[in-house]
Amino acid sequence: MCDDWDDNAPVVVAQPHVWNHDSSRDDDSWDDGTPTTSSFASNNYQSRGQNDRQYNRDRGEFKPRRDNNWRNPNQGRNDKCEVIKVPSHRVGRVIGRGGSKIAELQTESGARIQVTKDSDGNDTDVKIFGTDETIAKAKALIKDVTADTIRFVEAKDLHKEPVKQPVITDWAAFLKECQDAENAEWDKYPPVIKDFYREHPAVTKMTENEVARFREENNNIVVDRTFQKPDSKPIPKPCPEFHHAFHQFPDILEEIRKAGFEKPSPIQAQAWPVLLSGEDLIGIAQTGTGKTLAFLLPALIHIDGQTTPREERGGPAVLIMAPTRELALQIDKEIKKYQYKNITSVCIYGGGNRREQVKTVTEGVDIVIATPGRMNDLVAAGHLDVKSVTYTVLDEADRMLDMGFEPQIRKVMYTIRPTRHTVMTSATWPPGVRRLAESYMNDPVQIYVGTLDLAATHTFMEFAKNLSPEQKVIVFCGKKARADELATELILSGLNCQTMHGDRDQADREQALLDIADGTVQILIATDLASRGLDIDDITHVVNYDFPKNVEEYVHRVGRTGRAGKFGESISYFTRANWAQAKELISILEEAQQVIKLLNLIVKCSYCIVVNSMYLKKSMTWLRDLLFGRKKEIRKEKVDSAEEDMEEDMVEDTEEDMVEDTEEDAVVVVARVGEFIFFYVL
Repeated sequence: MCDDWDDNAPVVVAQPHVWNHDSSRDDDSWDDGTPTTSSFASNNYQSRGQNDRQYNRDRGEFKPRRDNNWRNPNQGRNDKCEVIKVPSHRVGRVIGRGGSKIAELQTESGARIQVTKDSDGNDTDVKIFGTDETIAKAKALIKDVTADTIRFVEAKDLHKEPVKQPVITDWAAFLKECQDAENAEWDKYPPVIKDFYREHPAVTKMTENEVARFREENNNIVVDRTFQKPDSKPIPKPCPEFHHAFHQFPDILEEIRKAGFEKPSPIQAQAWPVLLSGEDLIGIAQTGTGKTLAFLLPALIHIDGQTTPREERGGPAVLIMAPTRELALQIDKEIKKYQYKNITSVCIYGGGNRREQVKTVTEGVDIVIATPGRMNDLVAAGHLDVKSVTYTVLDEADRMLDMGFEPQIRKVMYTIRPTRHTVMTSATWPPGVRRLAESYMNDPVQIYVGTLDLAATHTFMEFAKNLSPEQKVIVFCGKKARADELATELILSGLNCQTMHGDRDQADREQALLDIADGTVQILIATDLASRGLDIDDITHVVNYDFPKNVEEYVHRVGRTGRAGKFGESISYFTRANWAQAKELISILEEAQQVIKLLNLIVKCSYCIVVNSMYLKKSMTWLRDLLFGRKKEIRKEKVDSAEEDMEEDMVEDTEEDMVEDTEEDAVVVVARVGEFIFFYVL
């Protein structure tokens, strides 16, 4: 029975319908058992809830008692209640959609189930009302509902359909497959002919000493393989004369004669045999050294030497990329000076008449000189087909990277055949240019000619690699970017170092000082930030990689070594750009009674002279003219006599005699290597 039943509440008793027909009464007077108003008064009929005053007097309506709890009709007052814990995230399974599941569980078990709001975050209390039997059955049903579902597969399916294993992609094999497919596509094109060089007998007779002397006398040419390989071929010898390089091509020699050239420039003498041999080339030289002609004449020979006729190639054979329109126009102007085999060229650049450029390219041309942006535009539009290109030049690559053209360069280089002949020129050798060369060049030959950054770096690298364990060096650079670049070069060469400049955090600067002080690193690369107030007793060398803008700063820099009564050395790289500080520098060196020597570099110098320090100031004008060739009529005689005197002194004088001489009269040795004046301060 329901718990809401009230034994004391009056009820309405329903009487059975009685049909009493009394003939003495009217036909309409039927006793149908329906109580009348009078019967309510005379009999004990009462409405339920009247005694409990549950009648709503405000509305005159009956208000029944509320009962929202479901009651099992078989449940009595003495039913037991048991509380079980259900994981909070499984309560939804017990309730079901719209309460359907809990209703089903109550029907099947015969117990009443109530989900409470009592929860500790992990478990929720669920009350079960009923007998022991119904409670046990409800608990079993709830356990089945909240248990983890496990799907079982029939045994026959295991044999018919084995479980698939995850596929592991072999990326190395995938890349190899892609590379093979790309190579197969390029194999459809005719092979690229690169080797057109036959060494002249006069060049063949040159000994190694003669080759080394020629390179030293011509702005100290340095030639090497950029990325050393065990199977690399020997580097060709330089060609001192035009006919040594082009004796097989009389038409080229005739064009050179018409241009009025008398002798190859240093980079041309070394680059021509390298390029005509089919080697990739990296030329490092300043503007105005003849780089354009160095790669242009081999390009003309390359165009004419391919097996496919020019009219059947479908596009240009030579592609030259330049950073600016001015340089591109200058290269195009240089090409048009040489009428060789009717070879044509076009210059395409942003800001020019695009319609005219497209028309010229589509009509057919042998050489395209382009800026990266416009070239990429025409290639993407389909107007310029670079699949026929077999000779590629990246002129002033460092400047193109500085201008942000690396994505455009890489995009175009990807569409050119990998067996192409590649040339790269640059004024410097930063990491970005090195990375580009490694990506798109095949075992290139690198030629350095009269470059400040590279010559200084080469000398400094040799110095840094030969440091003894007890030596410590502070290297001063003029710019923060230069300091970072130099530190990168050292680290890539396997030399540990630290940097100190204004862009580094204070904690990093302090750590750099601690590392150089306790010997963790031997080399500290810094800007003028470290030239004052830095007190480390055991600094053995100070290197002015970039000479300071004023001599006062020079004094502060070199003062970082030779402290606490110890000896130290200062090495400064002094170039033509530092002429303004030369007079003040000499005055300071004289006052300090310093001896400036370069005896270990004299053998590499183009000119050298020994001057008594008393007359050095008076002879500065003459010395400058001597070093830079302003007085050609006296240069050779004076230099020869100076070298002879130097050799005699070095042979006859002992070390003690030289020391005595320097104490009486300071001897100043000024040496020129290419465009550089070197001072070595002891």
